[in-house]
Parts: sequence; C-alpha cells; structure tokens
Amino acid sequence: MSLFGFSLKPRRAKTAQTAKDRLQLLLAHERAGGSDAADFLPQLQNDILAVIRKYVTVEDEDVDIRVQRDNAVSSLEINIEMPEASSKKDRS
Repeated sequence: MSLFGFSLKPRRAKTAQTAKDRLQLLLAHERAGGSDAADFLPQLQNDILAVIRKYVTVEDEDVDIRVQRDNAVSSLEINIEMPEASSKKDRS
C-alpha cells in the first residue's frame, strides 16, 4: 500500500458520470418545455438541405419535412424527390 496513493481530499466524480448527469438534466429540461419541436430543428433542416443541394439540384416543392413527437421520442423525417439523371457521364 502506497502512502502517496491515499489522499485526504474527497474524490471527484468521474467525468463520464458528470457528463451523463448533465445530459439527463438537459433532456429533462427540454421535455418539460412542452414545445413540439426543439429549437435547433429549423437550423438542422436548413443545414441538411444545404448539404444535399451541394451535390444535387433540388427544388423546394420536391422536399417534404415532418417532425413527429411520440411520448419522449422526437423524429425528423425528410423525404426528397431526387431528379433522374438525363445522361450518365462517361468515366473515361
């Protein structure tokens, strides 16, 4: 037994447990808010569409976005009608 391994200071909580406690507190706070959509969902929708539009031309009417909340679970569903390729590029 090492004399230096023993300390009179109280032990600190583990980092993982602290993070878990903070996350649970955050989730409880969001659930108690009663809003149908989280504050970040509109920005998340815009970011996802911006990434898709980086690679494919998509019109606004071809995008269907739905937010559903069942009990304690929220889901974001995005349906995008992708344009058909008129001609394939030659990979030569």
